[in-house]
Amino acid sequence: MRFCKFLLVSCLSVVSLVSQAETVKGLYLVREPVNGQSPEERDQATQRALDTLVLRLTGDPKAAQSPGLAAIRKDPQQIISQYGFEAGPPEVLKVDFDPGTTEQALRRAGLAMWGANRPSILGWWLNDSTEGSSLVGDGQASAMPLRRAAQHRGLPLRLPLADLNEQIVATAPNLEGADPAPLLAASERYNADALLAVHAKEEGGQWQAKWQLWLGDKKEAGSVQGADQAAVADAVMLAVNERLAPRFVAKPGASSEQLLEVQGMNLEHYASLGRLLEPFGGRVQSVEGDRILYRVNGSVDQLRAQLSLARLQEAPAGQVPAPVAPVQPAAGSPAPAAAPAPIPQLRFRW
Repeated sequence: MRFCKFLLVSCLSVVSLVSQAETVKGLYLVREPVNGQSPEERDQATQRALDTLVLRLTGDPKAAQSPGLAAIRKDPQQIISQYGFEAGPPEVLKVDFDPGTTEQALRRAGLAMWGANRPSILGWWLNDSTEGSSLVGDGQASAMPLRRAAQHRGLPLRLPLADLNEQIVATAPNLEGADPAPLLAASERYNADALLAVHAKEEGGQWQAKWQLWLGDKKEAGSVQGADQAAVADAVMLAVNERLAPRFVAKPGASSEQLLEVQGMNLEHYASLGRLLEPFGGRVQSVEGDRILYRVNGSVDQLRAQLSLARLQEAPAGQVPAPVAPVQPAAGSPAPAAAPAPIPQLRFRW
């Protein structure tokens, strides 16, 4: 059966994502530490939660102070579905923001947004403390501050097993080195989108960390400090969020309209692609065989970054297939006037 027939009958609801990108869970749920449950403390924590959410969704540290959000800052209850306190230590206020009204508020304010489908990050994290040096592995107690920090900043973090072979590779020189080859080789088994290397040290009761991030052919790097492991983990994840977000956000009114053609489509690919194109307002224009044409709003660089998460390959210049034909009208409907088939600006294939 042809792919377009599946598409037209809309039997896609049970298809799961096939890309390595992950849909961040709890993206609109924010936890903020509190000192008691007084109304004043609750209001202050709610404001902090709003700031955290806006930064999580935009990657812009100035976005929360946007004039377009003044009314929301004055009354955050407009976009909150529920909240409650969670016993500690530390005690926290859990604020559950409504995704629909939150997105509407941010778009009305003209803010760029990063969707919930984000690159999976494999974190190689080495801690040096007075107790010795240790690689943080999945399932270890030392992984908890990293996972909390990643969730707080809206990042899908994975951690290695930290077995003996990986401990031999994840040394301080490799984590701080400019060549990611040793870590990339050890990371293949985890099939993540991005590689994060962090070397954290405790000195004089303070923590500082050097970090490097590789995603595709792009590299980011920096250094942070914090009072403890939790603080330095949050600082690293915040920096990663701020560096990654500009590659994927779609700002209302600032992006141009593009025609995107993708070849090699099937049901699973369609479901995956629909999720990836949500931030760009992807709309199906036509389907022919295993080729589909989308109309999207976004820059070429943003679209390339987003589609790379699904391992899509851009068709080289010069490989121009025949234009995608429009979907045929239903029987009995008048035939539309003949028009030239649209020419896509971007072509990708699975």
